[in-house]
Amino acid sequence: MKLLLVEDDFELVKSLKPALKKAGYAVEHSDNGIDGQFMGEEEPFDVIILDLGLPGKPGLEVLSNWRNEGLTMPVLILTARDSWHEKVDGLKAGADDYLGKPFHTEELLARLEALVRRKFGHADNQLRHCGVTLDIGEQSVINQKNESIKLTGIEFRLLHYLVMNPSRVISKTELSEHIYEEEQLKDSNVIEVYINRLRQYLGKDFIETRRGQGYHLKEK
Repeated sequence: MKLLLVEDDFELVKSLKPALKKAGYAVEHSDNGIDGQFMGEEEPFDVIILDLGLPGKPGLEVLSNWRNEGLTMPVLILTARDSWHEKVDGLKAGADDYLGKPFHTEELLARLEALVRRKFGHADNQLRHCGVTLDIGEQSVINQKNESIKLTGIEFRLLHYLVMNPSRVISKTELSEHIYEEEQLKDSNVIEVYINRLRQYLGKDFIETRRGQGYHLKEK
Protein backbone atom coordinates (compact mmCIF):
# COMPACT_ATOMS: atom_id res chain seq x y z
CA MET A 1 0.00 0.00 0.00
CA LYS A 2 1.26 3.46 -0.88
CA LEU A 3 0.98 6.16 1.79
CA LEU A 4 1.43 9.93 1.69
CA LEU A 5 2.57 11.62 4.91
CA VAL A 6 1.93 15.38 4.88
CA GLU A 7 3.62 16.67 8.04
CA ASP A 8 6.06 19.53 8.74
CA ASP A 9 7.32 18.29 12.12
CA PHE A 10 10.57 16.67 11.02
CA GLU A 11 11.18 14.97 14.36
CA LEU A 12 7.78 13.30 14.09
CA VAL A 13 8.45 12.36 10.46
CA LYS A 14 11.83 10.93 11.43
CA SER A 15 10.21 8.58 13.92
CA LEU A 16 7.11 7.77 11.87
CA LYS A 17 8.61 6.84 8.51
CA PRO A 18 10.53 3.77 9.75
CA ALA A 19 7.46 2.54 11.63
CA LEU A 20 5.24 3.01 8.59
CA LYS A 21 7.72 1.23 6.32
CA LYS A 22 8.05 -1.62 8.79
CA ALA A 23 4.25 -1.92 8.76
CA GLY A 24 4.38 -2.48 5.01
CA TYR A 25 3.69 0.95 3.53
CA ALA A 26 5.56 2.56 0.66
CA VAL A 27 5.92 6.07 2.11
CA GLU A 28 6.20 9.44 0.39
CA HIS A 29 6.47 12.67 2.35
CA SER A 30 5.63 16.34 1.94
CA ASP A 31 6.39 19.03 4.52
CA ASN A 32 3.89 21.67 3.31
CA GLY A 33 0.32 21.97 2.14
CA ILE A 34 1.03 23.15 -1.40
CA ASP A 35 3.25 20.23 -2.37
CA GLY A 36 1.13 17.82 -0.34
CA GLN A 37 -2.04 18.77 -2.22
CA PHE A 38 -0.24 18.41 -5.56
CA MET A 39 1.13 14.97 -4.67
CA GLY A 40 -2.29 13.79 -3.52
CA GLU A 41 -3.78 14.89 -6.83
CA GLU A 42 -1.06 13.44 -9.05
CA GLU A 43 -0.24 10.07 -7.46
CA PRO A 44 -2.51 7.12 -6.57
CA PHE A 45 -2.12 6.89 -2.79
CA ASP A 46 -4.01 4.21 -0.90
CA VAL A 47 -4.13 6.23 2.32
CA ILE A 48 -2.96 9.67 3.51
CA ILE A 49 -1.89 11.07 6.87
CA LEU A 50 -2.55 14.82 6.87
CA ASP A 51 -1.52 17.31 9.52
CA LEU A 52 -3.84 20.30 9.71
CA GLY A 53 -1.24 22.88 10.82
CA LEU A 54 0.87 23.06 7.66
CA PRO A 55 2.94 25.87 6.11
CA GLY A 56 1.99 27.07 2.65
CA LYS A 57 -1.61 25.91 2.79
CA PRO A 58 -3.64 24.69 5.79
CA GLY A 59 -4.40 20.98 5.92
CA LEU A 60 -8.14 21.62 6.07
CA GLU A 61 -7.99 23.52 2.77
CA VAL A 62 -5.89 20.75 1.22
CA LEU A 63 -8.43 18.14 2.28
CA SER A 64 -11.37 20.19 1.01
CA ASN A 65 -9.67 20.68 -2.35
CA TRP A 66 -9.03 16.94 -2.69
CA ARG A 67 -12.65 16.11 -2.00
CA ASN A 68 -13.87 18.86 -4.36
CA GLU A 69 -11.71 17.23 -7.05
CA GLY A 70 -13.55 13.97 -6.43
CA LEU A 71 -10.60 12.19 -4.79
CA THR A 72 -11.82 9.51 -2.40
CA MET A 73 -8.63 8.03 -0.87
CA PRO A 74 -8.89 7.56 2.92
CA VAL A 75 -7.44 10.48 4.88
CA LEU A 76 -6.47 10.43 8.55
CA ILE A 77 -5.97 13.92 9.97
CA LEU A 78 -3.63 14.83 12.81
CA THR A 79 -4.84 17.54 15.18
CA ALA A 80 -3.80 19.22 18.39
CA ARG A 81 -5.07 17.17 21.33
CA ASP A 82 -7.40 19.87 22.68
CA SER A 83 -8.66 21.22 19.34
CA TRP A 84 -12.03 19.50 19.20
CA HIS A 85 -13.24 22.02 16.63
CA GLU A 86 -10.45 20.91 14.25
CA LYS A 87 -11.69 17.35 14.49
CA VAL A 88 -15.24 18.41 13.69
CA ASP A 89 -14.15 20.64 10.80
CA GLY A 90 -11.89 17.91 9.44
CA LEU A 91 -14.62 15.28 9.49
CA LYS A 92 -17.04 17.67 7.82
CA ALA A 93 -14.43 18.39 5.13
CA GLY A 94 -14.17 14.70 4.29
CA ALA A 95 -11.65 13.14 6.68
CA ASP A 96 -12.16 9.45 7.38
CA ASP A 97 -10.55 9.47 10.83
CA TYR A 98 -8.52 11.71 13.15
CA LEU A 99 -5.85 11.37 15.79
CA GLY A 100 -4.81 13.96 18.33
CA LYS A 101 -1.19 14.82 19.05
CA PRO A 102 0.73 13.44 20.85
CA PHE A 103 -0.24 9.88 19.97
CA HIS A 104 1.06 6.34 20.18
CA THR A 105 2.42 5.02 16.89
CA GLU A 106 0.67 1.69 17.49
CA GLU A 107 -2.70 3.45 17.54
CA LEU A 108 -1.89 5.31 14.32
CA LEU A 109 -0.96 2.05 12.59
CA ALA A 110 -4.13 0.35 13.81
CA ARG A 111 -6.27 3.20 12.51
CA LEU A 112 -4.51 3.13 9.14
CA GLU A 113 -5.06 -0.62 8.82
CA ALA A 114 -8.76 -0.13 9.56
CA LEU A 115 -9.04 2.60 6.90
CA VAL A 116 -7.35 0.46 4.25
CA ARG A 117 -9.51 -2.57 5.10
CA ARG A 118 -12.63 -0.43 4.87
CA LYS A 119 -11.54 0.98 1.51
CA PHE A 120 -11.15 -2.48 0.01
CA GLY A 121 -14.08 -4.07 1.84
CA HIS A 122 -12.23 -6.47 4.13
CA ALA A 123 -13.16 -7.26 7.73
CA ASP A 124 -9.83 -8.20 9.33
CA ASN A 125 -6.09 -8.25 8.81
CA GLN A 126 -5.96 -11.76 7.41
CA LEU A 127 -6.84 -11.81 3.72
CA ARG A 128 -7.75 -15.12 2.08
CA HIS A 129 -7.88 -16.17 -1.56
CA CYS A 130 -7.94 -19.66 -3.08
CA GLY A 131 -6.37 -21.41 -0.11
CA VAL A 132 -3.78 -18.68 0.52
CA THR A 133 -3.83 -16.51 3.66
CA LEU A 134 -1.97 -13.19 3.82
CA ASP A 135 -1.30 -12.02 7.38
CA ILE A 136 -0.96 -8.24 7.27
CA GLY A 137 0.35 -7.88 10.81
CA GLU A 138 3.07 -10.50 10.37
CA GLN A 139 3.72 -9.65 6.69
CA SER A 140 3.73 -13.36 5.94
CA VAL A 141 1.73 -15.70 3.74
CA ILE A 142 0.44 -19.21 4.41
CA ASN A 143 0.32 -21.19 1.19
CA GLN A 144 -1.94 -24.06 0.14
CA LYS A 145 0.40 -26.53 1.88
CA ASN A 146 -0.05 -24.65 5.17
CA GLU A 147 3.56 -23.41 5.01
CA SER A 148 4.18 -19.98 6.53
CA ILE A 149 6.51 -17.81 4.46
CA LYS A 150 7.95 -14.48 5.63
CA LEU A 151 7.81 -11.92 2.83
CA THR A 152 10.21 -9.13 1.95
CA GLY A 153 8.87 -5.57 1.91
CA ILE A 154 8.19 -5.46 -1.83
CA GLU A 155 6.87 -9.03 -1.93
CA PHE A 156 4.42 -8.16 0.83
CA ARG A 157 3.23 -4.92 -0.75
CA LEU A 158 2.83 -6.60 -4.12
CA LEU A 159 0.81 -9.55 -2.83
CA HIS A 160 -1.17 -7.28 -0.51
CA TYR A 161 -2.26 -5.08 -3.41
CA LEU A 162 -3.16 -8.07 -5.59
CA VAL A 163 -5.22 -9.74 -2.86
CA MET A 164 -6.94 -6.45 -2.06
CA ASN A 165 -8.02 -6.32 -5.73
CA PRO A 166 -8.78 -9.99 -6.51
CA SER A 167 -11.23 -9.40 -9.35
CA ARG A 168 -9.16 -6.88 -11.33
CA VAL A 169 -6.46 -7.18 -13.98
CA ILE A 170 -3.67 -4.90 -12.72
CA SER A 171 -0.97 -3.49 -14.98
CA LYS A 172 2.74 -3.43 -14.16
CA THR A 173 2.56 0.36 -14.08
CA GLU A 174 -0.21 0.39 -11.49
CA LEU A 175 1.59 -2.15 -9.35
CA SER A 176 4.83 -0.15 -9.43
CA GLU A 177 2.93 2.99 -8.41
CA HIS A 178 1.57 1.26 -5.31
CA ILE A 179 4.54 -0.79 -4.06
CA TYR A 180 7.68 1.29 -4.55
CA GLU A 181 8.90 3.80 -1.96
CA GLU A 182 9.92 7.28 -3.05
CA GLU A 183 13.67 6.60 -3.11
CA GLN A 184 13.33 3.36 -5.07
CA LEU A 185 13.64 3.08 -8.82
CA LYS A 186 10.11 2.75 -10.16
CA ASP A 187 10.95 0.18 -12.82
CA SER A 188 7.83 -1.73 -13.82
CA ASN A 189 9.93 -4.43 -15.50
CA VAL A 190 11.27 -5.54 -12.11
CA ILE A 191 7.70 -6.39 -11.10
CA GLU A 192 7.98 -9.62 -13.09
CA VAL A 193 10.87 -10.75 -10.90
CA TYR A 194 8.76 -10.39 -7.75
CA ILE A 195 5.74 -11.98 -9.42
CA ASN A 196 7.86 -15.04 -10.17
CA ARG A 197 9.05 -15.19 -6.56
CA LEU A 198 5.44 -15.20 -5.35
CA ARG A 199 4.61 -17.94 -7.85
CA GLN A 200 7.40 -20.04 -6.35
CA TYR A 201 5.72 -19.69 -2.94
CA LEU A 202 2.09 -20.03 -4.05
CA GLY A 203 2.09 -21.97 -7.31
CA LYS A 204 2.52 -20.90 -10.92
CA ASP A 205 -1.21 -20.54 -11.53
CA PHE A 206 -1.98 -18.39 -8.46
CA ILE A 207 -1.03 -15.22 -10.33
CA GLU A 208 -2.05 -15.25 -13.98
CA THR A 209 -0.48 -13.10 -16.69
CA ARG A 210 -2.82 -11.35 -19.11
CA ARG A 211 -0.72 -10.44 -22.14
CA GLY A 212 -0.70 -6.73 -22.83
CA GLN A 213 -2.80 -6.06 -19.72
CA GLY A 214 -1.09 -7.15 -16.53
CA TYR A 215 -1.69 -9.65 -13.74
CA HIS A 216 -4.77 -11.27 -12.24
CA LEU A 217 -5.27 -13.64 -9.32
CA LYS A 218 -6.77 -16.95 -10.31
CA GLU A 219 -10.50 -17.08 -9.86
CA LYS A 220 -12.04 -18.92 -6.95
